[in-house]
Amino acid sequence: MAILSRYPVAQDAVRDFSGLLWTDLPGATLPQTVAGPFPSVEAQAAQRLSTTAHWVVPVDVPDIGRITLLTYHATPPVFDGPEDRNGLRNADETRFWQVYLDGAFGAAPTERFVLLGDANLDPASGDGRQPVMRALLNDARLNDVAPTSAGAAAVGDATDTADWDDPYPGNLRADYVLPSADWTVIDSGVIWPSPDDPFAQTLALASRHRLVWVDLVGADPAR
Repeated sequence: MAILSRYPVAQDAVRDFSGLLWTDLPGATLPQTVAGPFPSVEAQAAQRLSTTAHWVVPVDVPDIGRITLLTYHATPPVFDGPEDRNGLRNADETRFWQVYLDGAFGAAPTERFVLLGDANLDPASGDGRQPVMRALLNDARLNDVAPTSAGAAAVGDATDTADWDDPYPGNLRADYVLPSADWTVIDSGVIWPSPDDPFAQTLALASRHRLVWVDLVGADPAR
């Protein structure tokens, strides 16, 4: 996971929640079996929430000021057993952001922020706890732009961002750029050309995921 910025990162203000223990997330839904906590009490006491990272990264942008990037990469909600360990963890990795914005971990930005990353969670299809994704997309503090592409539209849902094997799980919306509600959205999209575009095959070789982009200006049109 990486952030590339043409503008300076306010490094002294970066917050890294990657070491947060899963059990320390308010309302954490830790896996259980009939035998008790899975895989064990000891394991849960040491298990961090992030499978990759959760970062809060302020960036100082000329003529706009400070914006804050909230970014993460969640585990796929599969490859586990009936305890649904990965499904539960994936859901809490996404739910973390609403808990954070609620102030559970100190002051959180209230304007000019963008939540972005690979949630590995579709709000309506595939594996995973879909209501968690829907709750985030419906949060009034965020603007679900729902970018689309010609490539995804040609084979199913225009808002999908990842191309997995058919028929299951198939194409899913797994990658997100969610501006805070105070931004004005100029344009958005997913770089997924139609199947007859020669570039489509190149992208397919690079990754199952497609690049999501959103153009923004501040609430004041002059900014």
